[in-house]
Amino acid sequence: MTPAETTRSGLIAIVGRPNVGKSTLLNALVGEKISIVSSKPHTTRHRIVGILNRDGAQAVFVDTPGHAQRSKRALHRLMARVIHQSVDDCDLALLVVEAKRLTAEDRQLLELFRGRPEKTIVVLNKIDELKSKVSLLPRLAELQAEPFLAFVPVSAKSGENLDALVTTIIENLPVGPPFYPPEIATDRDLAFRAAEIIREKLLAVLHEEVPYGLTVEVEKLERDAEGRWLVHGLIWLERESHKPIVIGKQGRLLKEIGREARLELKGLLAGRVHLELWVKVREHWSDSERELKRLGFDTL
Repeated sequence: MTPAETTRSGLIAIVGRPNVGKSTLLNALVGEKISIVSSKPHTTRHRIVGILNRDGAQAVFVDTPGHAQRSKRALHRLMARVIHQSVDDCDLALLVVEAKRLTAEDRQLLELFRGRPEKTIVVLNKIDELKSKVSLLPRLAELQAEPFLAFVPVSAKSGENLDALVTTIIENLPVGPPFYPPEIATDRDLAFRAAEIIREKLLAVLHEEVPYGLTVEVEKLERDAEGRWLVHGLIWLERESHKPIVIGKQGRLLKEIGREARLELKGLLAGRVHLELWVKVREHWSDSERELKRLGFDTL
């Protein structure tokens, strides 16, 4: 696809409460794993861009953190700013809800987006979890009373009805040239994506409060003389007491995390990978905007 052939392009914010499947939807739309996925709330902390090119159009999706109640913590304030800035900047918004239920948080978001109905597509995700598609009808009837642009039921997990969603999005993009070259799938660099993969593996095995007090920084990502990728990752924790939890007995948990991360990094980097992980403590990093900026968070 050349710029001359492109007639439509635009930014599309993906918004919803935690765990409605926003990151899974982004990955499914782009056809590549751009944003990490876990069952933990607030897995997505950054503004993550995924790019879909179709003949005559480029859709630039922006995955945002899960919309949640206000908090005094700097990290949560920052995440809220990312959401609102992304929505303000976008040409369209995908407001993602679960097909099987609407929560009070969903209704708050629906109320929030009533001010921009002509730019909002309501996506009813997880239709694969419904016992019968008939059970979707009352939810659709309730939502369609709202004056939004469109209502599209999908399964980001199975891919069901994603083509209909893509068609609806492209039809409503403004006319204009592409934002990115066609070979680019995301604006995030390899170091960021590697750090997120490591964090995803940590989230999969850690419980309770530990996941919310950790972040990952890749301080080295380069090839050695033999063409092997060398990846050095720092796992930052807020509490000294969390170090033995992350490392595990005789280092077993950290080794497991490293093994799982290395396997996925081999695919991302398309080559052999030597991964080294260190666990360090930086108290209150999530409550300091200066520390958040140093660690690569979008401070807008």
